[in-house]
Amino acid sequence: MIAKLYDIKHHGEDGPMGIERRAILAGGMALAAWGSIPAKARTAPLDIAVIDRRRILLAAKRYLAEQPVTITAFRAARSPGTAHDYYSEGDYWWPNPADPGGPYVRRDGFSNPARFDAHRQALIRLSVQVPALVAAWRLTGDLRYARHAQCHLNAWFVDPQTRMAPHLDFAQALIGINTGRGIGVIDTLHLVEVARAVAVLDSGSPQRFRLAHGDAIRAWFRAYLRWLTTSKNGTDERDERNNHGSCWALQAAEFARLVGDGPVRSFVRDRFRTRLIPDQIAPDGSQPREIARTKPYSYSLFNLDVLAALAHVASDDGDLWRFATSDGRSLARALAFMAPYIADKARWPFKPDVEYFDALPVRQVALLFGGQALGRTADLDLWKRLNPDPQLPEIIRNFPLRQPVLWV
Repeated sequence: MIAKLYDIKHHGEDGPMGIERRAILAGGMALAAWGSIPAKARTAPLDIAVIDRRRILLAAKRYLAEQPVTITAFRAARSPGTAHDYYSEGDYWWPNPADPGGPYVRRDGFSNPARFDAHRQALIRLSVQVPALVAAWRLTGDLRYARHAQCHLNAWFVDPQTRMAPHLDFAQALIGINTGRGIGVIDTLHLVEVARAVAVLDSGSPQRFRLAHGDAIRAWFRAYLRWLTTSKNGTDERDERNNHGSCWALQAAEFARLVGDGPVRSFVRDRFRTRLIPDQIAPDGSQPREIARTKPYSYSLFNLDVLAALAHVASDDGDLWRFATSDGRSLARALAFMAPYIADKARWPFKPDVEYFDALPVRQVALLFGGQALGRTADLDLWKRLNPDPQLPEIIRNFPLRQPVLWV
């Protein structure tokens, strides 16, 4: 019934503010249903080590047999950079049938399988394997896992023959239009959990391992953070008003935490309150800028996860989870809006995504971080029931935090 009442088109007829107005009733119903579950002042933390031990060790044992592969293994013919310069091409851009040799045209939500994507896939592989290896070491103390993670980190950030240059000048290029753009900064969202793994490895744990080249690895992240916060592409991404702005903020916050950059962390905390929540969350908890896309469910889940991770990283004792604007916009309300549709996707009141709708949801990290910060056992129970290991590359691409044992 709700879906019929709120059958919204996503081809330009409805802008974000129109969608915000149309979402109010659906959001109110969702909040009423999910909000009827009483929140506890304190919730016993989940034992992630017990919950995830088997899946972590199964993956990490497999990764021990796989050697590091960095972007230098894949030459990008259309890249203006060197073998060390990351390069990718816009996902939703295709040759123009009316002008086959001319500039590409956009088909929002439909990924072009012929785009150059090898560098991003290598980056995602790093982001899958290193956190799993470090998680396995943290659980078992087995030095094989830590040492193999070290091999990957050395290859990507230290070895002059294979390291990636600390910038994204040539990310998500548009053929016939540009050689890179700020939106491409979203690609290094996959370094967020790698940075967390570095911190865990180098935490002074008594498990008989000392991270080699820790200073050099941190120097790479410090240089990248400087590029992220000062370059045109970096600041363009910072100023995006949808999930891209959220992804910039999460990267800046976690990289700043790794390298001890207090001013950047403070900037991101302030931006969460003054820009991200006011710009992106409606008073009812919906995300109009994500709902306006051709993948409204996927983008709403993705942006919620990123904002939740940011609140987890940048909060002082959970304060960002408790923040609300004067008209009621908050991350807590955004989670309350989406949780019923994570529990039962059939209730989703908007158009289904044009791709991969059937593959969602997965084990959305917003449920874990929000459930713990807000004391909501229903969110934690739902998180435990969801798939932690999606296999479709497109779903993995939009699921960047996969090892919660490194985070909680």
